[in-house]
Amino acid sequence: MIDLYTAATPNGHKISIALEELALPYSVHTLSLSNKEQKAAWFLAINPNGRIPAIVDRSADDFAVFESGAILLYLAEKTGQLMPHDGKGRSLVIQWLMFQMGGIGPMMGQANVFFRYFPEKIQPAIDRYQGECRRLFRVLDGRLRDHEFLAGDYSIADIANWAWVRTHRWSGVDVDDLPHLRRWRDQIRLRPAVVRGINNPPSAIDRDGDDEQARRFAEEARKMLETGQSAR
Repeated sequence: MIDLYTAATPNGHKISIALEELALPYSVHTLSLSNKEQKAAWFLAINPNGRIPAIVDRSADDFAVFESGAILLYLAEKTGQLMPHDGKGRSLVIQWLMFQMGGIGPMMGQANVFFRYFPEKIQPAIDRYQGECRRLFRVLDGRLRDHEFLAGDYSIADIANWAWVRTHRWSGVDVDDLPHLRRWRDQIRLRPAVVRGINNPPSAIDRDGDDEQARRFAEEARKMLETGQSAR
């Protein structure tokens, strides 16, 4: 059994999707980021960085793993799934996983901050991060032009990137002119395990929406930023 400490964010959903795809038994513990549960002493003993997600593998002497990319690698290697066994194939998956960890996630996260969460609109910052998101999306689109998935067969690289890319509207970034990225986005969205994963835990809002509920969510995220928290 794996205990998953998480919240309804792209990084959190990366792990619940992977657990569903791997058919591993797991228990979800949803942390309230607004109540700073991720900074509680009991959770810092699991993840000293005080961020979600984290797991504790009860079948491996309560081994704790934090950082979403590291968790994906751990789960893939534990099961021998969602990762090729040959050196080159494994490297290719890790390259595209690192592409998400070092690029897609941070840039979309900053786009969210300046486009959605800051009370004042700092247009140069919005343009900077949305533009970098668009550049990274074009890289993905180019890769997917001649490949069904990012690194051979469907893998943790697809899970990691998809969990962020699917929220592109929340970052204010359009993908209408990126047909290969849209094909990949829509194809993965139909996977039953992915549907289960993004609903465990379910999001409080539709990140594609612009309604009053979305406005309140953005306001709560802004408050967390002001107190040094994260809504990743």
